[in-house]
Amino acid sequence: MSESAVTAPTAFRERLFVPWWGWPLPLGAAVLLAAEIHMGFPGVRSWLPYAITVPIALLLLVRLGSLKVEVSGGELRVGEAHVPLELLGEVEVFDAKGKRKAMGPHLDPMAFVAHRGWVGPMVKVELRDPQDPTPYWLFSVRSARRLAEVLRAARA
Repeated sequence: MSESAVTAPTAFRERLFVPWWGWPLPLGAAVLLAAEIHMGFPGVRSWLPYAITVPIALLLLVRLGSLKVEVSGGELRVGEAHVPLELLGEVEVFDAKGKRKAMGPHLDPMAFVAHRGWVGPMVKVELRDPQDPTPYWLFSVRSARRLAEVLRAARA
């Protein structure tokens, strides 16, 4: 990695997490699973299921529920995926209602999608890479309009 990529300013950064109301159901399910394994038996079987299932549920909520969207170092990064800004085309912002069409009948099966249901807005970014069959990226982001402005400014 070049030094300029490390020291490049970050134009946009947002990390999406599961909101508080998304935590009780998976944690409750983990506790119920542990109670099923426990079934009133004494000894190790009384506490070990809770010590395993609850931390696993917490880890899954944090790891699978989070998504980082960032524009820095001349790249757009969404989760683990990244693309140089010079390969980006048109940018389109969808509100919560508009994303239903974008994710439904208008979705290209070759598109890169990073959707988080608890986040309303979405951004669609066209890719102009002749070597990549992906036509566009479609991903959730809370500050969609601000990200669109940053991407349009970087493209200009």
